[in-house]
Amino acid sequence: MPSRPVVGVIGNAHLVDNRFTVQLAGERNLRAVAEITGALPIIFAGAPEITDIGALLEIVDGVLLTGARANVHPVRFRTEPHSRHEPYDEQRDAMALQLIEICIARGVPLFGICRGLQEMNVAFGGTLHPEIRELPGRINHRMVRLETGEIHPDPSVIFAERHDVDLVPGGMLAKLFGRDTIRVNSLHGQGILECGSRVVVEGVAEDGTIEAIRIADAPGFALGVQWHAEYDPQRSPVNRALFEAFGEAVWASRRRE
Repeated sequence: MPSRPVVGVIGNAHLVDNRFTVQLAGERNLRAVAEITGALPIIFAGAPEITDIGALLEIVDGVLLTGARANVHPVRFRTEPHSRHEPYDEQRDAMALQLIEICIARGVPLFGICRGLQEMNVAFGGTLHPEIRELPGRINHRMVRLETGEIHPDPSVIFAERHDVDLVPGGMLAKLFGRDTIRVNSLHGQGILECGSRVVVEGVAEDGTIEAIRIADAPGFALGVQWHAEYDPQRSPVNRALFEAFGEAVWASRRRE
């Protein structure tokens, strides 16, 4: 048995050279787990025919649902798909939605980032809007691009803090951060439209976009944020606090075994 907790980090389907299907997880997610929580990160395939959830939960003490290029498929929240909202990763959808329910039921610490937050909402019957910036009064939450349409080459620009998030007074995050407002990065097109049955809003952007949630009555840590907290928890007090809280839950989960 490892001397420290193990955190499972979900993989995403990716095609290399238009030929080879692989499962990827961003290194910043792995470093955030290793360096801030002190746990050992392991990547598991976001595909139910490869990853057995029961076996997975026998070896991990927590689960990180990362962001991803692909959107949650609209059929998962009763909406017609459209080619302009692709790509999709239906294997990850199937894996993540089932995994979320089981983690919540068993009290396995669960932290959702960007797509992970969206999956947590959908798992409890919530809906998403495939392009949140198209709603009246909303800002463009997508990553920064050059005038040519290409993604900006500088990660510090892409992941720069871009808008405030107002935290629910007395909520979990307000208590965690000790303040009512934080400032975060923004790299998403899809966002929460309607909250699921057990989804509790913890933070809202200045344009009304839901930015942080928790699952009501969950026996363990069950939190999701829309921004990319994995980018700089080594430097950002806000993102460090999130991973530290997740880490505390993961270590506590291991001690209970």
